[in-house]
Amino acid sequence: MTTTVQLFVTCLAENLCPDPLRAMVTVLERLGVRCQIPEGQTCCGQPFHNSGFPELARRPASQWLKAFGRTQGYIVAPSASCVGYVRRRYPELFPAGTPEHAMAMEAVGRTFEFIEFLTHVLQITDVGAYYPYRVTYHASCHLLRELGLRDEPKRLLQAVKGLEFVPLPAEETCCGFGGVFSVVLPEVSRDMMGAKVRSISSSGAQVVAVAETGCLMNISGGLAITRSPVRACHLIQILAHENRQCTVRPRER
Repeated sequence: MTTTVQLFVTCLAENLCPDPLRAMVTVLERLGVRCQIPEGQTCCGQPFHNSGFPELARRPASQWLKAFGRTQGYIVAPSASCVGYVRRRYPELFPAGTPEHAMAMEAVGRTFEFIEFLTHVLQITDVGAYYPYRVTYHASCHLLRELGLRDEPKRLLQAVKGLEFVPLPAEETCCGFGGVFSVVLPEVSRDMMGAKVRSISSSGAQVVAVAETGCLMNISGGLAITRSPVRACHLIQILAHENRQCTVRPRER
């Protein structure tokens, strides 16, 4: 029986970084998973909630539930931040006994981050990828601390043919993005990002794999500012390559 997933594309990925979304479809279809994209999905509401306005989060959350509540199968997103918000906050946003609360509880049970879906649901680590470069890994905060995925991303990378995995000093230290945090406290965010970029540059890797779009944007910007030869890309993009025609390459030194 074919597994069907509903893709939760997320705001940052859809509007600012769509390549990982295309890569996600590539990997899932290679594994025999049927992908659908529900129409009408919108922001999950997390930015409002994180800014201290949970009541403003209810409207986009209600629209998200309408879009995904009519679907069947797993809901999969390339973002632990958004998945964590749906799981943790949606049941609290709507009073018990309301239709929205019932829809939220149902959606929570079938919403997964992409890496989590591969390793915990499909129980797959080797997706048939090929990527002949030295790669290190930055542990995104929500993936690590909220969803508890510490070793799973590295197991996926280590199963990629041709890839040489390089440990990252201070791998689990925040890159400084933090969504609204980077806007409210830009100086602190910039210092944290600088430390992360220095750590990446000292690792000896050609590429740093990141599993969260916000972290990817932040780290890519930091590497570009310092003119580092290391390239940042989403972990999913590495998993999408299955032959020697690699399009996500490190920068030339």
